[in-house]
Amino acid sequence: MNIKSVLTLLAAAGISVAIAGPAGAMGEYLRKETDKINVYVKEGKLFCTRASDNFEMCYGMEQENEGDEWKGSKMKHPDMPGFMTFNGTVTFSDSGLTIKGCAAGNSMCDTEMWTKIAQPEAGDQTNTAPATDQ
Repeated sequence: MNIKSVLTLLAAAGISVAIAGPAGAMGEYLRKETDKINVYVKEGKLFCTRASDNFEMCYGMEQENEGDEWKGSKMKHPDMPGFMTFNGTVTFSDSGLTIKGCAAGNSMCDTEMWTKIAQPEAGDQTNTAPATDQ
């Protein structure tokens, strides 16, 4: 029995199950050195939303084989026309993630590496207040 079958049975029984990627993988990432992207799982699907304008890139990708890889066919690229969708893959690593989008099957692909933004430790007050000119 695969993970989707188990989740379907649990959902039918009214049991909610949270799916997560690798420990600590969800959170903020930096794309192209300036774009902050919020990566999160909602209802078992992966979303990658640009913080500046809420542009959604991953559109509910599904986890593959309980591993670090997620796939979907509705991925969007912020630099392409809105009507275009791509076959997408997100793979998590210790330092960040790799996101790959392909058009026309897997013949025309683009890959980006996003860096995980370190979250401050609980109780760490360093750089939490905005700078002021005095």
